[in-house]
Order: sequence, then structure tokens, then C-alpha cells
Amino acid sequence: MADKHDPLELEWYRLGLSGPARRALVNAKLYKVSDLRKISLDELIGLHGMGKSSVARIRLIMDAKKIKFRP
Repeated sequence: MADKHDPLELEWYRLGLSGPARRALVNAKLYKVSDLRKISLDELIGLHGMGKSSVARIRLIMDAKKIKFRP
């Protein structure tokens, strides 16, 4: 099982996401914010372990970096 020291989760850990949200992203092969361009918002919300607060945090970070979800 991955933990906060898993290098694949590092960017998500630094952004303050919960363990279940970090694992959900890594399990979906999403390792950094720019990888979120590969999925839609609905797909993100549908990831097992992705809660409302993590989705809100991710959206704020994406807006700040001018990154958009796949339509």
C-alpha cells in the first residue's frame, strides 16, 4: 500500500490531498497536476476515494495553473 512517502504520490501530498484521494489519482496513473488534462471532471469525481474537498482543492490548483479537464 502506498503512503505519503511513495514518490508517485509526492506532488499530491505536497498539495495537501488526503491519502485516499492521493491513492485514487496514482491508481488512475495521474501523477501530477498536468496529468489531469487526460480526464474529465466527471471521471475525477468518479474515482474511488476522491472526496468533495479533494475535488475542490484540485480545481483551485488547476485554475491557478490554467489547466483544464478534458471535455
